[in-house]
Amino acid sequence: MELFLYLLAAALVIGGVAGAILPVLPGIPMIFGGIWLAAAVDEYRHLGWGWLVAIGIVGALGIALDFVSASLGAKKIGASQRALWGAGIGTVVGMFFGIPGLVVGPFAGAMAGELWSGTSVLRSAHVGVGTWVGMLVGIVAKVVISFLMIGMAGLALLFA
Repeated sequence: MELFLYLLAAALVIGGVAGAILPVLPGIPMIFGGIWLAAAVDEYRHLGWGWLVAIGIVGALGIALDFVSASLGAKKIGASQRALWGAGIGTVVGMFFGIPGLVVGPFAGAMAGELWSGTSVLRSAHVGVGTWVGMLVGIVAKVVISFLMIGMAGLALLFA
């Protein structure tokens, strides 16, 4: 049974790394779940509560960054408040439509919000592209944070 649980933990971590890139899977929560499962099977001898809390904080930062990255991209370009709200709403609505929704949602939301503010279509498209670039930066950050979490767990196992 112990071997099965370790294999399940490894599958969660590997699936989580894929989920850091593919927005269909909750990557960071899967990685944390896999690390926590491995620690629990080991009865927290090598990976204690302190490490789990630290890894959880890093993971929570990654999740928060993922949710706001599209809005931050729009803000960096100088988008209106309505465009920022549109990017956030577009991200949430897009989650229900899989990968196409997550790609198009923030862009469309920011563009619609900027159009609602009364700016030109070209300026609105520019804000939409800034939102999309922010989303890509968020994906890169999620991948980095995912490997940071795995590295922290490895470090804890190495020095425990």
